[in-house]
Amino acid sequence: MAEKTGKREAKKAFFEVKAPMTAAKIMLYASSAEELNGKVIILDLTRSLRGKNLEMRMRVVFDGTDLSAEPLSLALAGSYIRRMIRKGTDYVEDSFIAQCKDYRVAVKPFLITRNKVSRAIQNSLRTASHEFLTGYLTVRTVKEMFSDITTNKVQKELSLKLKKIYPLALCEIRFFGIVSEKKDVAEAKK
Repeated sequence: MAEKTGKREAKKAFFEVKAPMTAAKIMLYASSAEELNGKVIILDLTRSLRGKNLEMRMRVVFDGTDLSAEPLSLALAGSYIRRMIRKGTDYVEDSFIAQCKDYRVAVKPFLITRNKVSRAIQNSLRTASHEFLTGYLTVRTVKEMFSDITTNKVQKELSLKLKKIYPLALCEIRFFGIVSEKKDVAEAKK
């Protein structure tokens, strides 16, 4: 019979992770709280957002006493987008990197028109959404943006702005994620 060599495994337990952005209660299974530091978790917000398939990626941070989760990105599920597109409509996508107060972020707006539209209208919708979102981002922090997107505040303001160009059936932020820290914030931390 082979003998066991090495350390005895530590007993695992559930640890509560506080996520101030969401009302969800997060419990993670690990042997210690330090082991969970830096782990990335994916939280499905579909039930809390009444059927909108939104997933939030969060990084667990251990500060010595308790665990908390900081948001990394928000993404709409592809199945939700496919369900929203109907025959006789067009969709407008865009992808760009913008600057918040504290981080550089990637933003991907997704717009669905009510009818088929020309490419000129699609282009004007794309440029108007790009200008609105870059202006909106420059005066807000990332945490404010995550909460504004989950509460649908940004999408509503953007939809009202774009309605003047062409009425939309759907106006969503398909992806919002942190790319890197702002240079002066990173230098101040060092």
